[in-house]
Amino acid sequence: MSQEVNIDTEFITLGQFLKLADVIQSGGMAKWFLSEHEVFINGEQDQRRGRKLRSGDIIAIPGFGEFRIQ
Repeated sequence: MSQEVNIDTEFITLGQFLKLADVIQSGGMAKWFLSEHEVFINGEQDQRRGRKLRSGDIIAIPGFGEFRIQ
C-alpha cells in the first residue's frame, strides 16, 4: 500500500517531494540522494530533481516505499 503525500499546489518537484515525504532531511540532499538511489515515477525511472509531480503520480523508491501524490 502506498503512502499519500498531499500537496496544495498544481505540482511539486521531485526534490521537494523527497523532503516532504521525509525521505531526506533537507532539500540540499536531493541531488546526492537521486545519484545514489533509483526512483520510479509512474513506473519509469527518473532521477531529475526538477521533475514535476502532480496529483495522481505514483513514486516508488526501492527500500523506502511507494508514495502517491494527492
